[in-house]
Amino acid sequence: MKSAFKKFSPEKHSIDAGLLFAVTLCAGISTLLIYSIYRNGLGEVEGVGAGYWKTQLISAVIGAGAAVFLSFIDYRRLVKLWFIYAPAALILVALTFTSLGYQREGADDRAWLQIGSINLQPSEILKIAFILTFSYHLSRDEENMNKPLHMLLLCLHAAVPIAIVGKQGDYGTAIVFAAIFGFMLFSAKISWKYMVAAPILIAAAVAGMWFFALSDFHKKRITILFHPGTDPENIEYQQDLGLAALKTGKVFGKGIFGKQSDYLYVPEMHNDFIFTYAGQVFGFLGSIGIIIILAYICLKVFADSRITRDRLGRFICMGAFGLLFTHCIMNIGMVLKVAPVIGVPLPFLSAGGTAMLSMYAIIGLVLSTYSHRAISYNVFHDNDR
Repeated sequence: MKSAFKKFSPEKHSIDAGLLFAVTLCAGISTLLIYSIYRNGLGEVEGVGAGYWKTQLISAVIGAGAAVFLSFIDYRRLVKLWFIYAPAALILVALTFTSLGYQREGADDRAWLQIGSINLQPSEILKIAFILTFSYHLSRDEENMNKPLHMLLLCLHAAVPIAIVGKQGDYGTAIVFAAIFGFMLFSAKISWKYMVAAPILIAAAVAGMWFFALSDFHKKRITILFHPGTDPENIEYQQDLGLAALKTGKVFGKGIFGKQSDYLYVPEMHNDFIFTYAGQVFGFLGSIGIIIILAYICLKVFADSRITRDRLGRFICMGAFGLLFTHCIMNIGMVLKVAPVIGVPLPFLSAGGTAMLSMYAIIGLVLSTYSHRAISYNVFHDNDR
């Protein structure tokens, strides 16, 4: 642990202030929106009390501090501690299959732990562990990765978290893990042969999921997108409400505070469907503003991947980019009814202490690659890569 820290002096340390400001701005907007839901009485149906916005605020403050703290830690040392955090993350996920695990009301997956008064979603921690361990794996094996056995081992590395969260029934998170794997793998020195084969393999994987993994209910969530208005079970009800809510905001929105009757209630509007409430409050212009901020965050992380001091740092950034980009596309696509309802939160905006802290931790890893990209090391410090 001691070697994870470098001797620090202000002139040697830099931080990506633009990235940190953007994610903190989103976290602030999130806290304000959740407080507004509570203040306007819209959360009464789902029990969204004062504890929700307070948890969001505390998580954002702690998360921002943790991100800055991580920026001082050399990511090259951090990945080498995989034998601590990787087993810990897997054990926490495994506990969801015991009596400690539970399924949130309205959710399709048993992906939560309740330890005393603390509610925890271990898959969020597993995302961080996977990005670090897979980055380390790629950086050490990149020259040999195109050999069949080595590629198989890389695929098995990714298959473990995908299979575990899929077994939980959390297909949205399984897709996120697959996307992270894809973005990181294709940012490495992968052969064109694998790139040509990738669409075929993806199609085979999708077909396998369709015929052997997805329930009839999940299939209907997908097929209804192609045949709107033909749903006798009203599966599209939540998405239709979300679209209607977005329209009521018009151009400039209804404002943060008003009467309960001024707003249209949408199930999970504090969580996965928070973008629908943002549309009501801030209107079309505000919604576009939020999308611009999220796009900036994703592009900034991608840009930071291009200026890292080594391939390991690039892989970490690309893993973070894959996670953030996939979350944004899937969540907003779900709200706009161009993607199925799949339970993926909007980064830094959806309610949830675990999600907020894990997203900040991901940003902290990116900040670490940024701050260590140009730090000079002398003969008295280990300069291994």
